[in-house]
Amino acid sequence: MDTVDLIIKSSTDFYDELKSDENARYRSWEHCYSHFMMARGNEDIDYDYLSLQLAFYLASWGMYRGSSFLLQKDYRIHIPVVKELLSEKYDALAGIKCVDFRKENNQKLLQEINAFLDKYYDKIRHEVKEQELKNQLSYTLITKILMGTLGCVPAYDRYFIAGIKNQKVATGNYNLKSIMLLVNFYDKNTERLESARSKMKIEDMQYPQMKLLDMGFWQIGFDLDMNKGIKTATRRKG
Repeated sequence: MDTVDLIIKSSTDFYDELKSDENARYRSWEHCYSHFMMARGNEDIDYDYLSLQLAFYLASWGMYRGSSFLLQKDYRIHIPVVKELLSEKYDALAGIKCVDFRKENNQKLLQEINAFLDKYYDKIRHEVKEQELKNQLSYTLITKILMGTLGCVPAYDRYFIAGIKNQKVATGNYNLKSIMLLVNFYDKNTERLESARSKMKIEDMQYPQMKLLDMGFWQIGFDLDMNKGIKTATRRKG
């Protein structure tokens, strides 16, 4: 099975399992993304409600674990972020097609929203920890927010990174180089990937292209970890 077939199978497996349970944990991405997309361009926006959607999505995707600085704040801490994300300037990133990242202006927009999120949450993180921190803010948080609200980049978490490294499609570091490698991969295999994506919907809204990659590589990374655990347990029994 080549990488494209594996991505299609893995993303489809993820999607089918999610759809099999109307209250599945990972449906929180659907709720968050669809509400943000529907709010774009509206005059009457409930920022409080969208902040709650974002917070619950992040919690269900592991960003409110015990050591997280977010755990020390309520959901309303996200309101300034919600307002920034819904700014008209970022409309081009909302559900963006991979190939459109070849436009320099869209690359700049991504860098701008990255910088905003980094600065905003890093300040809160320092306030909560009340000490000088040597490590940088996790790009896992930034990319999960972008995936949940704009659907413009995959969430660079443990399993996604393991998946792209295993298939040697992109680097494990979240940066423009890695994103462009994913763009090239999607563009090269558009016909096959789009055929699979056409079946992935939130009501009448189609999943963004980056979400297909996000699900596919995440599932590959997850399966690798599970298989490793099975092999380890087998060796111990032996």
